[in-house]
Amino acid sequence: MSDEDTTPSEKQAEIDPVTLEILRNQLESVATEMGHVLIRGAYSPNIKERQDCSTALFDASGRMVAQAEHIPVHLGAMPDAVDIVLQQDPKPGDVFIVNDPFAGGTHLPDITLVSTIAPEDDVIGYAVSRAHHADVGGSSPGSMPPGAQEIYEEGLRLPAVRLVDGGEPNEAVQDLIRANVRTPDEREADLRAQRAANDRAEERVGDLLAEHGPTLVEAFDAVIDYSRERVEAELDALPDGTYRAQDVLEGDGVTDTDIPIEVAVTVDGTAIDVDFAGTADQVTGNLNAPLSVAKSAVYFVVRAITDPEIPPNHGCYEPVSVSAPEGSVLNPNPPAAVVGGNVETSQRVMDVTLAALAQAVPDEVPAGGQGTMNNLIIGDRTGDFTYYETIGGGFGARPDKDGMDGVQVGMTNTLNTPVEALETEYPLRVERYALRPSSGGDGRYRGGLGLERTVTVETDATVSLLTERRRTAPAGIDGGEDGATGENLIDGEPVPAKASVDVAAGTTVSVRTPGGGGHGDPSQRDPEARERDRRDGKVGDR
Repeated sequence: MSDEDTTPSEKQAEIDPVTLEILRNQLESVATEMGHVLIRGAYSPNIKERQDCSTALFDASGRMVAQAEHIPVHLGAMPDAVDIVLQQDPKPGDVFIVNDPFAGGTHLPDITLVSTIAPEDDVIGYAVSRAHHADVGGSSPGSMPPGAQEIYEEGLRLPAVRLVDGGEPNEAVQDLIRANVRTPDEREADLRAQRAANDRAEERVGDLLAEHGPTLVEAFDAVIDYSRERVEAELDALPDGTYRAQDVLEGDGVTDTDIPIEVAVTVDGTAIDVDFAGTADQVTGNLNAPLSVAKSAVYFVVRAITDPEIPPNHGCYEPVSVSAPEGSVLNPNPPAAVVGGNVETSQRVMDVTLAALAQAVPDEVPAGGQGTMNNLIIGDRTGDFTYYETIGGGFGARPDKDGMDGVQVGMTNTLNTPVEALETEYPLRVERYALRPSSGGDGRYRGGLGLERTVTVETDATVSLLTERRRTAPAGIDGGEDGATGENLIDGEPVPAKASVDVAAGTTVSVRTPGGGGHGDPSQRDPEARERDRRDGKVGDR
């Protein structure tokens, strides 16, 4: 029997379990090392401090083989970018760059580099890095204009083109990028860091190929097959049925009209189908999300309700199907504005999918988390600086313990920008950074606390806010109370959830993030836990 006639399951059987486990860990370590190279080599605080980036390895057919534990909304959408690159007939030495949300991207600030891996001049896979760049042009500093109505306002749009062609840099593409962004030196440096990360992957995979020979490529199939079988076993243990949920987004930045998100999740044996029929049509503003973003959020939820120790790769996604009506807010047609879809709509997709599955596995699902990334962008129009931050909040209470305080929830997994780094890099001063007392919903288990971050802008600048859960609270569950809604203020005065304001030097900007919902009847909370709440300042004036 030839290799072409060998099925993945048979290839898995040909690799003994010990060797397979060694190879799996080695491949995952390559993806992780890529991330270390990218973070250490980046210039922008958004990547080197917040670590708003992701790295992964793919096989020659475009299937994810291994990923680092980075940003969920990046990783689940990466396969679509690789699929687009495969249509361009990649060859050894090629590096493709893409950020077009309608051709494999998520939103324009997330720039993806896809490099061929060809240690012996045959392409055996791809190294992929995705990083959020602090500015890619567009109508406002930071490239996340809250009032955008078409993608052309959001920045430079790159289809899959060769940044490096057969080992030779494409200077024309690099010049095009530099000419269309506000901070060209920083962008060029961050792209160099991405290229270095991808180059490291090719070097390490070459080492593994020298060590293991053809067994390495066979292991690509085997690890994918292994993960798929384990996810299918987890899904098979869920009760079959169709579970429904709905929620809303709080306006699109153009109007304040609620935008419904509806889902029907059908569990059928070893497969799960997630259908967003009934979700709103695409909107005028920028909360439209490409289908790749919706898929990313669903994949995250499936990972959350199954065994987290299952190796994350293409096999985890094979039993999952996701659909949304064409022309809807979760599958928009160009030239829809989409920059908020990646950061905010993805959160609501996660929320409704978790809420639906809570009906099937109530003991596995927490109460509502903050449900927003609390995007804060401050920059000037001369290109001197662009600061971007997503701010943590409350994690929903869990069935057996309190929610976490002041953490990133759901589709993001970034760190914060340390105060020292922020004040060194930008004309900004942090006045307050603290937990919000009483912002977590009460319950047998209390929701996590939100945060308050207040910054003084020390030069004339543009402040943009792209946030959610300012009027619809994170939901409690099983009798638990809702978490507190968030609030945005400029010089102490409330501003909308989505706003862009030109400010003078000395202006203060405050973002108060939502708390998590509570879980269970508050009367059942342990008295010692209540005393601890008071002692630790979790209850009191916000």
